[in-house]
Amino acid sequence: MSSVTIQNPGASLEAIQHHYDVSNEFYKLWLDRACTYSSALWEEGDTLDTAQLRKIDFHIENSRAKGVDRVLDIGCGWGSTLDRLVDKYDVRQAIGLSLSETQTQWIRDRKNPQIQVHLESWSEHSPTEPYDAIISIGAFEHFAKLHQTSQQKIAGYREFFQRCHQWLNPGSYLSLQTIAYGNSKPEDFSEFMANEIFPDTDLPRLSEIVEACEHLFEIVTLRNDRACYERTCRAWLANLKQNREAAVRLVGEETVARYEKYLQVSIVGFYSGKLVLLRMALRRLDRPYRPLKRRQG
Repeated sequence: MSSVTIQNPGASLEAIQHHYDVSNEFYKLWLDRACTYSSALWEEGDTLDTAQLRKIDFHIENSRAKGVDRVLDIGCGWGSTLDRLVDKYDVRQAIGLSLSETQTQWIRDRKNPQIQVHLESWSEHSPTEPYDAIISIGAFEHFAKLHQTSQQKIAGYREFFQRCHQWLNPGSYLSLQTIAYGNSKPEDFSEFMANEIFPDTDLPRLSEIVEACEHLFEIVTLRNDRACYERTCRAWLANLKQNREAAVRLVGEETVARYEKYLQVSIVGFYSGKLVLLRMALRRLDRPYRPLKRRQG
């Protein structure tokens, strides 16, 4: 496999750690038991735990990862998908990428020989063997910077899809989940969110994703589950309020208040449709289209 490293077009290591390295114990107070920090997939009667497990199973099935040898999880968080791959779906080796030191150490401390985690961006990753499936849940939001033009963003996204295409075995799948702009524009991005919650980050538009993966992947399924993310944020906010005193002892009043505001802003965004939640299954095109060269003369 190629060892060429490209410049990461998205959020820096420092920007990611600003948000995700606040405290593992803090996140445990308001996420589900497996610390799954992305939108759940809800059905009636679900708890947060069961809805998050359904989401993980959805992406594993979407990526056709059951029983395969090697699966890559880009933006693996605290490892709930990695655990599910090897414990439930008989995957021989699950590899995760994260830019969070606390998340990476959390996974390494469990010492599962079937799971590897690397503190690196997708742009730094250089596997020695191909993958049978790739899953990326909630990382794509960090693959572009605010104030980039649409064409700059598409160029960065295309680098990502080209890497995934290169890493995957023929006929394999990528399962992708990302927040995206809905009925809004980058100019509407909250200054509070941009400066205090997710610095160095911008969201994609669906059209940008489609253009970036053209001739590399076929979009097999696509769904917008913004109501699921609204409900997830409501559950997180309720948990944080219920455990507020413990949270303040861990990280302080200012940080807790900032996260409460972030979750409230997110709820409004998903409820109003300014934000959407895309879940996509993409199949690797084994013979990407290349335009024919015109003969001279």
